[in-house]
Amino acid sequence: RLGCVGWLLVIISLLFIALTFPITLFLCVKIVKEYERAVIFRLGRIADRKPKGPGLFFVLPCTDNFVKVDLRTVSFDIPPQEILTKDSVTVSVDGVVYFRIHCPISAVANVSNAHSSTRLLAQTTLRNVLGTKNLAELLSDREGISVSMQEALDEATDPWGIKVERVEIKDVKLPQQLQRAMAAEAEASREARAKIIAAEGEMNASRALKEAALVIGEAPSALQLRYLQTLNAIATEKNSTIIFPLPIDMMQGFMQKK
Repeated sequence: RLGCVGWLLVIISLLFIALTFPITLFLCVKIVKEYERAVIFRLGRIADRKPKGPGLFFVLPCTDNFVKVDLRTVSFDIPPQEILTKDSVTVSVDGVVYFRIHCPISAVANVSNAHSSTRLLAQTTLRNVLGTKNLAELLSDREGISVSMQEALDEATDPWGIKVERVEIKDVKLPQQLQRAMAAEAEASREARAKIIAAEGEMNASRALKEAALVIGEAPSALQLRYLQTLNAIATEKNSTIIFPLPIDMMQGFMQKK
C-alpha cells in the first residue's frame, strides 16, 4: 500500500530508467551470493514480503534500498560470567553459542541488530539458567544445562528470525579456596572408602581363620602338618632363623598347676 504519491514516485522512477537505459541498468541490477538474502524497502516499506536471492534481482533507483542478510551459522563466545548458584557458591562460567538467521525479514524489521542482541541475551540467559542450579548439578550436568539454554534462547529469539542451533558450556572456574575444600573432601572420601574396604577385608579374614581353626580342631594332626609347611617356607628364604614348633597341649599341664 504505497498510496497515490508512492505510486507516482514509482512511475517516475520507471520513466527515469526507461529514458536513461542502459546506463541505469548498472544501478538497478544487484547480485547476492548463495548464502545471502536481500530485503528490499520501497519507500520505507518491505516489498513483496519476501527476501530476494540468491542471484540477480532488480531495484528501482531513488525509491528502493535493500539490506543484505547472511544466512550462515555464526558462533560467538560468551564472556566469563560471575554467577551465584542456588547453593550460594560464586563461580565463573563461559560458553559458546551457534545460531543462524532463518527469517531475513524478521531479522531486519523486528530488531535493530540481531547478532548483538543475541549475544547480550545469551549472557543474561546463562546467568538466569545457572542461577537455578546447584554446584553439583553445574559440574555434572553440563549437557542438560546446554539444552535448557538452547531452548530458552531459541524461544526468545524466534520473533527476531533467529534459530539457535547449539549452546555449549566451555569452562567452569571455581575459587581457589573452594577448589582446596573440594580436593580435601575428595581425599577424605577416598580414605574413608579405603578404611571401609580394609575393615571388610579384616572381617572376611577373621571368618576364614575361624573356619580354618574349626577344621584343624577336628584333626589335630593337621596342625603338625601346618608347622612343617611353615618350616619349609622359611627354609626356602635362606635365612638363619630356626623355629621349633611347640604344641599348646604340652603347656596345658603347667597352666593348670599355676
